[in-house]
Amino acid sequence: MNMPMGYVATTTLLTWCTFFAVVAPRRPRPLATMSFWFGMVLNEVPFLGMFAVVASTALAAAQGDLGSPASKVTAAVAFATIPGMAVSAWRGLRTDQAVGHALEQGLGTGWRNHVHKPLRRHRPWARILLLPGLMRQRDVQRIPNISYGDAGRRNLLDIYRRRDTPQNGPVLIYFHGGGYTSGAKNREARPLLYRLAGQGWVCISANYRLRPQTTFPGHQIDAKKVIAWVREHAPEYGADPSKLFVAGSSAGSNLAALCALTPNDPLFQPGFESADTSVTAAICLYGYYGHFFGEEPDETPSPNQPYAYLNPGAPPFLIAHGTKDALATVEGARNFVAQLRRVSDSTVVYAELPGGQHAFDLFHSPRFEAVVDGVEAFAAWVLTAPERTPDSAR
Repeated sequence: MNMPMGYVATTTLLTWCTFFAVVAPRRPRPLATMSFWFGMVLNEVPFLGMFAVVASTALAAAQGDLGSPASKVTAAVAFATIPGMAVSAWRGLRTDQAVGHALEQGLGTGWRNHVHKPLRRHRPWARILLLPGLMRQRDVQRIPNISYGDAGRRNLLDIYRRRDTPQNGPVLIYFHGGGYTSGAKNREARPLLYRLAGQGWVCISANYRLRPQTTFPGHQIDAKKVIAWVREHAPEYGADPSKLFVAGSSAGSNLAALCALTPNDPLFQPGFESADTSVTAAICLYGYYGHFFGEEPDETPSPNQPYAYLNPGAPPFLIAHGTKDALATVEGARNFVAQLRRVSDSTVVYAELPGGQHAFDLFHSPRFEAVVDGVEAFAAWVLTAPERTPDSAR
């Protein structure tokens, strides 16, 4: 009896990816990179991996391919991956608790009493389990490729808003990741953009110039141009630019943090120095914030790192980072949070996500849906109680 090579290949791939999703070695660097590329998808949507195991085994059985001892061993290996995927699923489900704890620590135990907006009580489980990559919502309109600068497609932005055109909605500006060498405005964090847009926000996702076309501070200048564009044009799309949140993933998180910490800095606003680039709050997802600074008195952070701009007047921050992040370490996030809390007079909410990998915002997953809920709660708190800065946030 011939070996079912398709079944063997599927089982091998699922086993390989399950290892990197569950164990997720972060050292040495080559293994860390493999953890990201091979483990990220199953770490976020392990349910699809479980479905794949059952479906491929059922197909092999229906075709009579499971009669040989080797085939039975392959089937045993296939089903042995399911407990590993269940570990990933359990870690993702625990994000609810981690985000709830972070909100209580950062906003105070009574934060719900100051949020006068009903928050989502149930996850979109049908989409999470069956269509985690489906992003579009019928009640949300995406207006693509609006120019905000003179750098061609790298200076384009997309607008997400409710189809009935909101009035005076808050604004979220989002910057993608990619290490300043790749990435696009329609890749990450779309569950967040569509969710907030459906709630009456106007969300903007922007491209910016990448290397080698530019280098620092070119990326940051583009980010500031987006904020200046929003200040001028947001009312045309139903938004209130006085309620402006900035967010980003990975490298985009670095951009968002720098925007929040450098309002109206002429260094990053050549030719539009008079534009107001202050923001209401910042949301940073799995960011790289630079080397660990602040532990030695003679250390000087690089000007392309948020550490160089920490100040007491920083706006509120929400920072979310996964414990299994292979590309931007959780230790770096912890250090940045500690330094920011030490200096800033505003609220700092830090959610550490158990088992979270880099790029946890690509799918409708239990992990990212919990983060989306946390962002919505944080933003509602900032908009309704901006003056409250509990001691626990420091």
